[in-house]
Amino acid sequence: MIVPLSDSGIKFGMSNAISPPNPPKDIRRPSTAAQPAGLPHVVLAGRPNVGKSTLFNRLIRAKRAITHDRPGVTRDRMEGIVRRNGLPAYAVMDTGGVTLDAHAAVAEGPESLRGFEADILRQTEAALAAAAGVALVVDGRDGLLPLDEHLAAYLRRTGLPSLCIVNKVDGIEREDELTAEFHALGLPLVAVSAEHGHNMPLLAEMLAELARREDAPGEAVSPPKTALRLAMLGRPNAGKSSLVNALTGEERMIVSSIAGTTRDSVDVRFARKEREYVFVDTAGVRRRAKITDSLEKYSVNSSLKSASKADVTLLVLDAAQGVSQQDKRLVDLLGTRKIPFLILINKCDLAPRAALKQLEKNVRAMLSFCAHVPVLPVSAKTGQNLEEIMRLAEKIHAECHIRVPTGQLNRAMEEVLAKHQPPVVKRARAKFYYLTQAETAPPTFVFFVSDAERVPENYARYLERALRALFGIAHAPIRLHLRSSHKKKQ
Repeated sequence: MIVPLSDSGIKFGMSNAISPPNPPKDIRRPSTAAQPAGLPHVVLAGRPNVGKSTLFNRLIRAKRAITHDRPGVTRDRMEGIVRRNGLPAYAVMDTGGVTLDAHAAVAEGPESLRGFEADILRQTEAALAAAAGVALVVDGRDGLLPLDEHLAAYLRRTGLPSLCIVNKVDGIEREDELTAEFHALGLPLVAVSAEHGHNMPLLAEMLAELARREDAPGEAVSPPKTALRLAMLGRPNAGKSSLVNALTGEERMIVSSIAGTTRDSVDVRFARKEREYVFVDTAGVRRRAKITDSLEKYSVNSSLKSASKADVTLLVLDAAQGVSQQDKRLVDLLGTRKIPFLILINKCDLAPRAALKQLEKNVRAMLSFCAHVPVLPVSAKTGQNLEEIMRLAEKIHAECHIRVPTGQLNRAMEEVLAKHQPPVVKRARAKFYYLTQAETAPPTFVFFVSDAERVPENYARYLERALRALFGIAHAPIRLHLRSSHKKKQ
């Protein structure tokens, strides 16, 4: 059984002392990141544990962000789409808990955030840089705290249209009592309960007003283009987040040598050569026996779910660590479920040439039952083979959608059977009547035979290899079904 934890590589800005970021008067700057589905986005900002992620999930109507009673669960920024009448209306971005002092310098946060406070602020700044508006989320039960006031002052300096969301107000009867002191922030105010849904339709409308661009009021938004979804999967500290940052050309994910840095499965949308991509960076995967923390269990499930829903999964190995039992379990999982994937041996710049060659050999041996999977040595640090990652992912995705006409399939079957007849099993040879393609993604072929039990596994593998060679399916998974039929299909 497999289970995930967290990720990453080299930590930016890690030290015992927290240095102030010295933000400029207007922190908005041009952003190179592709906007989520081309929609204007609104940022949810606030100190730790005010319920931003619960609000995010409620607004997009999906359990995308991990929510937990523990403060500091969210670290990286996460994007989602809010729909109105079934159509994409605007994007909302969840961010980590920001802790600032009265001088707008980073202050020490809860224990679970120690060492990440400056990174989280940088992530929030990047989200604000191209935002249409910002919503400050506060906790109505806790009341107005200095951290709320400091962050409100900081956000006012962005010049963005703003709103104050007083969360954890469970009904209209307590609105006046729980919101009174927040009027001192001087922001438009709405009281909601993300957990119970109080006032959420009103909040969605108010956020839509923030998202409306001044240069195109009331503009109809086209449905988002389909982007190629690539899930990053692997053990903790294999360098998944570092690869995402290197491929997007932006410090989009917080990276650290501390296992457990990435917790949510975070969508990172970007454009390359007029093609839209979404990287899904996931928490590191380790053995279930090593997981005792409830938060990590949430991360585990999210990682494996992301891999199953992606167009192509990138399984990241650490060249310095070699192949582990957990890597073998992940390969077995992806291969058994017929998930399209390729293997990246990251940090190959740190491994001696002979050791890297032996590691590639070991990985190939691990892939004996799914030899179609490509293996690529890469380096997030030096940029080695990063362009090749995208080329291979595109190729695998295209192969997954190959559709072969039935007539061509059956002519191919006759050719394959003529070259190598099925063996005699139990004093009889299976007769092949008909071949059809049932579906794509992955390509699924159904052979109608006289008796499927008379077709041994090694002959089925021969059929798969032949189909791959004939129809150019080099790297995508293939499903092969043998169905017993006593009549030749017309």
